[in-house]
Amino acid sequence: VLLQASGGGLVQAGGSLRLSCAASTRTFSNYVMGWFRQAPGKERDFVAAVRGSSTSTYYADSVKDRFTISRDNAKNTVYLQMNSLKPEDTAVYYCAADRYYRGGKAADYAYWGQGTLVTVSS
Repeated sequence: VLLQASGGGLVQAGGSLRLSCAASTRTFSNYVMGWFRQAPGKERDFVAAVRGSSTSTYYADSVKDRFTISRDNAKNTVYLQMNSLKPEDTAVYYCAADRYYRGGKAADYAYWGQGTLVTVSS
């Protein structure tokens, strides 16, 4: 599975961005899709995940009620809508995929995109 993330950029605090991640697989709906982020000098942290049927979503406490993960299985794409952005949200955001949901660890995901940089200015 090849993943291509896009949509990052520079935004002021309080603003919004929507990230997209396109997947190259004919069985996209069979995959759990996740978003992670990595700030300079820090570990890659879980942000959100969505199961294949979109019936279950999961969020890190730090982004709950501000970020929304969704997917369009017809377009093989997962989205991350980010609202009320804060400077501490600044990071490279990665999309990831796996056949099973096992939690919020990066090691739980087999496939990764290249990352897209989100910078939130104060």
